[in-house]
Amino acid sequence: MLHLAASLDRLGTETAFEVLARAADLAAKGKDIINLGIGQPDFKTPPHIVEAAIKALRDGHHGYTPANGMLPLREAVAKDLHTRHGVEVDPGTVVIMPGGKPTMFFAILMFGVPGAEIMYPDPGFPIYRSMIQYTGATPVPIALSEKNGFAFSADEVLAQITPKTSLIILNTPGNPTGGAVPEAEIRKLVAGLARHPDVAILADEIYSQMLYDGAEHVSFLRFPEIRNRLIILDGWSKTYAMTGWRLGFSIWPKDLVDKVVRLNVNCHSCVNAPTQYAGIAALEGPQDAVHAMVKAFDERRRVIVSLLNQLPGVTCVNPGGAFYAFPNITGTGLSARELQNAMLEKAGVATVAGTSFGIHGEGYVRFSYANSVENIRRAMERVGTLLLDVKKG
Repeated sequence: MLHLAASLDRLGTETAFEVLARAADLAAKGKDIINLGIGQPDFKTPPHIVEAAIKALRDGHHGYTPANGMLPLREAVAKDLHTRHGVEVDPGTVVIMPGGKPTMFFAILMFGVPGAEIMYPDPGFPIYRSMIQYTGATPVPIALSEKNGFAFSADEVLAQITPKTSLIILNTPGNPTGGAVPEAEIRKLVAGLARHPDVAILADEIYSQMLYDGAEHVSFLRFPEIRNRLIILDGWSKTYAMTGWRLGFSIWPKDLVDKVVRLNVNCHSCVNAPTQYAGIAALEGPQDAVHAMVKAFDERRRVIVSLLNQLPGVTCVNPGGAFYAFPNITGTGLSARELQNAMLEKAGVATVAGTSFGIHGEGYVRFSYANSVENIRRAMERVGTLLLDVKKG
């Protein structure tokens, strides 16, 4: 009998991929499925980015790269952050990752030990809690409320900090809710964190360029008073429709750079060279495709929120960012998982139950509007018919 580490039993998963697999299975059997479940843009990576990777391959860039990423890419990241946020970033504190998850994985490994507490948003990206549990630390959910547009309350976050708190994970704009935290709330939180100098912050800003109604992203990088304990997670996956390229970046306190680079060396060695050349082209090239994609998402957001609010038993607040709607479905009389399954099996619409994102996700379902307006309208018609049948009993 094999004796496995008990910590493996504490690992969770990302239900969106399970839904995607089930949807694919149904589609293979001939069922027409409209996928509003997966969290990735339905756009192609812009051609100039693809060509940069192809050129890198043709030019012979086939070998290892530095464990922290190629210097030209790290410099491009620093320059981009300066342009977008007006902050100075030392390229030496930039670490290139194979996607966004390694940043949260390594940050939680650094601060997650038995006896420690790590705070995380709930509803939130499920890997936060999964990794916290894996390390043996205690997960402490930061409840996100519909009445606040799913933005955290600085006062509530600060009230939950204890002497055991080692790390606070924050995500704005957020997955799965689309909630965007107002600047005033971020400033209040940063001011309050001055009383807790031993608490690290992991700010997941992967959706930082996907905001609507004229809102601007307020990066935690803008606050020098927390830079010595701030880890930033960002990347190319969402902004440049590069989910499958597996390319992300992180910003670390100088004292932690060596530690995370050693984790890179022990885990994945480095990010492949052609992808990094593609990342340079993305940051330094034209941004037209980014603006066009966000404009399209904004149109879809308006359509799906309007149609969700017309469904029986459903209400939906306007998401401020990302490409998710997180409607309240308590009026349907179904649990989140029951409605998720009914929509997929009976209506052919793939979504993800709110409970996949935490204990505070019950009563909600995540709809990704990374799909065409036509498909969104078709999906809402199907769900409407399903809910009328449920209402009739």
